[in-house]
Amino acid sequence: MPIPDYQTVMLPLLRFAGDQQEHSLREAIDTISDKFNLTKQERQALLPNGQQPIFHNRVGWAQTFMKKAGLLTSTRRWHFRITHRGLEVLKQNPKKIDVKFLDQFKEFREFRDLKRERLTDQTVVATKREKTPEQSLKSANQILRNELAKQLLQRIKQSPLSLFARVVVELLTKMGYAAGRKDAIEAIRKTGDGRIRLIIKEDLLGLDTIYIQAERLENVVSRTEIRQFIGALQRQRAKKGISKTTSNFSQEAYEYTVRIGRQLVLIHGDLLAQYMIDYNIGVSPLTTYEIKKVDSDYFTNE
Repeated sequence: MPIPDYQTVMLPLLRFAGDQQEHSLREAIDTISDKFNLTKQERQALLPNGQQPIFHNRVGWAQTFMKKAGLLTSTRRWHFRITHRGLEVLKQNPKKIDVKFLDQFKEFREFRDLKRERLTDQTVVATKREKTPEQSLKSANQILRNELAKQLLQRIKQSPLSLFARVVVELLTKMGYAAGRKDAIEAIRKTGDGRIRLIIKEDLLGLDTIYIQAERLENVVSRTEIRQFIGALQRQRAKKGISKTTSNFSQEAYEYTVRIGRQLVLIHGDLLAQYMIDYNIGVSPLTTYEIKKVDSDYFTNE
């Protein structure tokens, strides 16, 4: 049989991860190769550039796309685990998982828009167009930012909860909340489930408050959990709320937040990491490039 394309690999890969255990990409490749009864020659066949086996590449893309859709999550380098959303998808017993199926998830659509990629039945083909040097530099910077964001999230997940709490407080103060004063942020409690709860005095007299919940989780935050968060917000008599997570929120959670009409902001893991980069939390400058242009006024005759 021909070597399966990356979309054909998606459902077997998700089923393989359905035991909820951590798996390596190498383990997945070997198991799915056996499932499709690939010959030794098919397993070893290389891409045109000769750098990587074709099937290895396709399993890698299948894993990447399902991570972007929130069905799988990275646990460490080259290792992954199924998410709550992934388990919910398996319960639906889909006949096929492909790009069209993944488009139901907002995170995946945003990923496609960001990367501006055109997907085909057999491979991923990046849209080709001429770029100026400035555009190329901007594109390279975005790639570096995305990789840095992944590293930040991984470090947060592996660090003590106290460090996560410090990150949340520093980010809020640098963003201007609590008038930039850490003493205007009160920790309600830290729980053993990876959650931190804070109250921010938006003004110095404490006449208006914001309820914050930050969660260091792997699973996607559901609509039910957001309803519970709103209940806690009401008990604290806060009019505004911010929910942060190192994972993501379900589509139903986003839709529910819009419908209730409250001043509630959801910050998923990728966005949290991007904010950390913007406000220089947990990062330090490596190299700075300054782009210059000709100063036309300098050469204008007086």
